[in-house]
Amino acid sequence: MSVAYPVVFSALLFSVGVYGVLARRNAILVLMSVELMLNAVNLNLVAFDVWLRDALHGGQVLTLFTIVVAAAEVGLGLAIVLLLYRNRQNIDVDRQDTLRETKQEAR
Repeated sequence: MSVAYPVVFSALLFSVGVYGVLARRNAILVLMSVELMLNAVNLNLVAFDVWLRDALHGGQVLTLFTIVVAAAEVGLGLAIVLLLYRNRQNIDVDRQDTLRETKQEAR
């Protein structure tokens, strides 16, 4: 198996994820773009693990750890997005410029 095909596909996935993080304003779409970038990294880890024929399967083990980190990131990210929406009634990343509440929002 040639390692070039999964690496090129992974680079394309990662590029789409970076574009999504930089161009999107919706916080949920930004989180989805970060997940896309993590999946591109997972694809690279598995592809190189298969290509190198590692006896310990280190790439696949690191992929499992990355999946666990991604699941935790989704849980915390969605909790933060839900709290932002509950407190400020929008999830636009550009409009979230301050961390403290104003007197209007403190009702």
